[in-house]
Amino acid sequence: MLPETTSQLLTAPVLETSRLRLRGFRADDFEAWFAMSRLPAYHRYFGPEPMPREEVWKLLLRSAGHWVIMGFGFWAVEEKASGRFVGGIGFLSLHRDLEPPLGNAPEIGWVLDPAIHGLGYATEGVAAVLAWGRQHFGPVRTVCIIHPDNVPSLRVAAKFGYHEYARTTYHGAPIVLLERPGEQG
Repeated sequence: MLPETTSQLLTAPVLETSRLRLRGFRADDFEAWFAMSRLPAYHRYFGPEPMPREEVWKLLLRSAGHWVIMGFGFWAVEEKASGRFVGGIGFLSLHRDLEPPLGNAPEIGWVLDPAIHGLGYATEGVAAVLAWGRQHFGPVRTVCIIHPDNVPSLRVAAKFGYHEYARTTYHGAPIVLLERPGEQG
C-alpha cells in the first residue's frame, strides 16, 4: 500500500547483502552517477543520448526525496569490497502517464554500472529490496517497466516472478509492463 500522508521514514535504511551495501543517496554519489550515465551501455535502454548533467542531479534528488514523501525509494548501491558507487535499486511511485496505467502498485527498478553487469549484483540487490518491500508494503502487487531489448533485466525480473501483462510506449520508446502478484514469498 502506498502511504496517503508524508511518511516518518525520512531516509533509506541500510540493507546489506554479501557483496552490496544499499544505502541512501548522498551528494557525493553525483559525479560517479553522472560518469556512469555517460556510458552507452548504461543509457541505451533509456534513450539514444545520455542524460544532461542537470537531469542526473535531479534524478539523485528524486531518489533521495522519494523517501521523505513516500516512505520508500531508491537505494544507492555500493560495492562492499571497494566502497564504490555502482548504481541504484529501489521502489518508485512516479505517476507515469501510461496506458494501461500502473495503478498505485510500487514500481521496482534497477540500474547498475555496466562494468559489473553479469556478476549477479542486480539479482542480489533486487532480492534485498523485495524482502524489504514485503516487510514494508505487505503482500502487495509490484510492477516494473523494462525496454523489450533489455534481455538481462527481463531475466532478473523473471527470476523474481515478474511476468509481462502489457506492452506500450513510454516517452516514445517501447516498454514491457511486468507485474508480480503480492502473494509471492
